[in-house]
Amino acid sequence: MKHSLKIKISLILTMSMFLLVFLCWMANEFFLPVYYEKSKISSLSDAYEVVNKLLGEDEIADREDAIAQIEKTENTSGINIYLISQQFDFLYLEYPISTTLNENESAAFIRNDRFLRIVQSLRKYMFGVRPDEAAPSLLKTSEGKYDVYKCFDGQVDSNFIDLVGYITNGDIIFIRANYSNIQESAAISNRFLAISGGALVILCSILMYIFSCSITKPILNLSEISKEMSELKFENRYNGKRKDEIGELGKNINTLSSKLETTISELKAANTELEKDIARKTEVDSIRREFLSNVSHELKTPIALIQGYAEGLADNVNDDEESRKFYCDVIIDEAQKMNKMVKKLLSLNELEFGNAGLEITRFDIVDLVRTVTSSIDVLAKNKEVTIVFNDTEPVYVYADEYRIEEVITNYLSNALNHCADKKIIDISFKKHDDKIRVSVFNSGKNIPDEDMQHIWDKFYKVDKARTREYGGSGIGLSIVKAIMEAHNEAYGVENHSAGVEFWFELRID
Repeated sequence: MKHSLKIKISLILTMSMFLLVFLCWMANEFFLPVYYEKSKISSLSDAYEVVNKLLGEDEIADREDAIAQIEKTENTSGINIYLISQQFDFLYLEYPISTTLNENESAAFIRNDRFLRIVQSLRKYMFGVRPDEAAPSLLKTSEGKYDVYKCFDGQVDSNFIDLVGYITNGDIIFIRANYSNIQESAAISNRFLAISGGALVILCSILMYIFSCSITKPILNLSEISKEMSELKFENRYNGKRKDEIGELGKNINTLSSKLETTISELKAANTELEKDIARKTEVDSIRREFLSNVSHELKTPIALIQGYAEGLADNVNDDEESRKFYCDVIIDEAQKMNKMVKKLLSLNELEFGNAGLEITRFDIVDLVRTVTSSIDVLAKNKEVTIVFNDTEPVYVYADEYRIEEVITNYLSNALNHCADKKIIDISFKKHDDKIRVSVFNSGKNIPDEDMQHIWDKFYKVDKARTREYGGSGIGLSIVKAIMEAHNEAYGVENHSAGVEFWFELRID
C-alpha cells in the first residue's frame, strides 16, 4: 500500500533511533572531552582537598595511614600525586632531592625520566617557560591554594592536566592526570557507538517493522470489516484478543455491526410490509373498481326490466288482469335476483377482507351433503337431472359448517345449470391421509383451457348466454374460492371425457 501505516511507523521509529544514535555520537564527539576534562579537574581538586586534609597540619598523627589513603586516591582517580617539602625536598619518594642540585646528590634522580619530567614541569609552573617552550594553558585557579593547567609533554607525546599549589603546612603539591587517555577514550567510544548504533538501527528497524505489523494487522482487519459493513455485509466479525484501544475499537465495531444488521433487517421487514400494504391497497383499489364496474353491469339489466315493467303498470299499458300479473311477476323475479346477488356480494366481501370470522366445529360432511341434495331435489327433477349419491357412513370434519354448506350449494347449483348429455350429477368422497376430498361431477361440455384460470374470478362467465338464461351472476365460484382459502384448504376443477369435476378438501377427525 502506497501510504501504509506500518511503513510509516517503521520509518519514523527507525529514523528516531538513527537520530538518537547520531546525537549520542555528536555528544561524544563535541561534549565528552569537555565534560571529561571538567571531571578530571574536579578529580584533581578533590584529590587536593584529600591531601590537604591528611597532611596539611604540621603534626601528622599517623603518617603511614595518610600515605596509604593518598595512594588509594591515586589508584581510584587514575592520577599521580607528588609532595615537595618547604625545604624543596621530595617527600614520600625513593629519591629525595634538594633545591641546590649537585651531581652527586641528584645523579640517581636525574637518571629517572619520570622525576625529570616532574622537575621540568614544576620549573615551568614556578619560574616560567623558556622562549622556545610552549606555555601551558591555565584551566582553573583557586586563589592561594592551587592552579590547574593543561600542557603537552613532547618527550612522551602526551597531554596532561596538572594541579600545582600549596597545602596548609606550606608544602608544594603537584598532581598529574593523563589527558591523552580522554581523547583516545572518546574516539574509541565514538567508533564503538557508530558500529553498535548501526547494528542497533538495523535490528530495531526489523523489530519496528514486526511491531508495526502487529499493530496494523488488526487495523487492516477492522478496515475490511468496515468495508463489508458499507456493502451491508455483516457476517464478518473482529475476533482479536487484544485488551488495548484496538481491541476496544474491535468490540465497538462488532457492536455497531450487530446493531446495524438488526436495524437493517427491521427496516427490510418494514419495507416488505409496506410494499405488501401498497400492493394490497393497489389490489383493493383494483378490486373496488372492478367490483363497481361489474355490479353496475349486473344490476343494469334487472333494474331496467323492473323500471320498464313498473312504468308499464303505472301507465296501464295492458288493462287485463293477466298482463298486470305477468308484469308484477317479472318485477318480483328480477328483484329477487338482485337481492340474491347483493347478498352474495356482501358475503364475498366479508370473506375477502377477513371480516367474516369462521366458526370451526366438528360435523358430519356426509349428512350435510345429503341435506343440500335434498333441498335441490325438486329442481333437479324439473331439469331431468339424476343426482348420484350413495354414501351413508358418517365422515366427521372440522370446518365452518355454514360456509361449507355454501360451497356445496354453489357446486351443485353450478352442476345443475351446466349439466348436459346424460344429465348426471355424481357426488363422491375420497379419503387420503387426514383429508377427505368431496367431488361434484356433472356430465356435459368441458371448460375451455383458456377459461380454467379465470372461472374463480368474480363475475367471470364462460358461457354468458347460458348464464343469462338461468340467471347466474358469476359470483358463486368466487365465494367458493374465498371460503376455501379462509379455511386454508385445497379446491379445484378438472375436465373429464364425459364432463367436469369440481372438488374441495377438508381435515377429517
